Amino acid sequence: MSEAVVKVELRGPAAWVTINRPSKLNALSSEVVKTMTNTIRELEANDEVRVIVITGEGKNFSVGYDIAEEVEAGIARPEDWHGALTRNVGLSMAVWSVTKPTIAAVDGWCLAGACELAMACDMIIATDRSNFGEPEIRFGSGPVTLLMPFLIGQKKTNELLLTGDVITAAEAERLGLINRVTKPEDLQATVTRLAERISITPPITLKLTKIALTRAYEAMGLRNAVNVNLDLAATLNAAYSPEKAEFGERVKNDGLRSALNWRDSRYGKLEADSKE
Repeated sequence: MSEAVVKVELRGPAAWVTINRPSKLNALSSEVVKTMTNTIRELEANDEVRVIVITGEGKNFSVGYDIAEEVEAGIARPEDWHGALTRNVGLSMAVWSVTKPTIAAVDGWCLAGACELAMACDMIIATDRSNFGEPEIRFGSGPVTLLMPFLIGQKKTNELLLTGDVITAAEAERLGLINRVTKPEDLQATVTRLAERISITPPITLKLTKIALTRAYEAMGLRNAVNVNLDLAATLNAAYSPEKAEFGERVKNDGLRSALNWRDSRYGKLEADSKE
């Protein structure tokens, strides 16, 4: 019997939701996305849960949506991409709009759709070996849930999304993308303490404050930006480029890791130099 791709554990007032595909670097398959979306909705209705923590099994949060699955499925038409991306956006926005505080506990890689998932959380605590970014542009795609401009501003977002550069946890903290950095061995304890502090506040106060915070960003246009980007992302993913075609062929013939190495070799060093 196969192990669940998403695990849920109640730890006091917090529900820990764990992406459980460590052998695939916790890539967000369609099964993971659907299961997590349903899980968030179920936890919303569970009065015993005050805080929701999202994390990844093993030494990585997640490398993002399962590219190999998408290539194998042969999604090509804009309308097909729109359906697939609507499902993916649905997960991030379910996390964004849930009325209970959410914390992303990040270790290792937090990339692409997984970076968007973490950004949809109210807070992000990351280990000092974590890396963040949305490198999708490097294989002819782009951000699916456009949240970054609302978190770190236009100019740095432009740089990260147009280069596909990946940044360290220290740089992410400096930019305000995440709340704090901790040692790997301290991650769970740090997040647990934060969840316990939050849970002291009465549930109705937490709920209404969370709603107010969410609506404030949506009044600034966040949800409209997400919806507009979804339509553009579907068109972009269906568009042809020689580089994208070769990337897909390399995924099929050589495997995802080899294809990613080829992709990044074209750009040189993957990690952005924060000293520049």
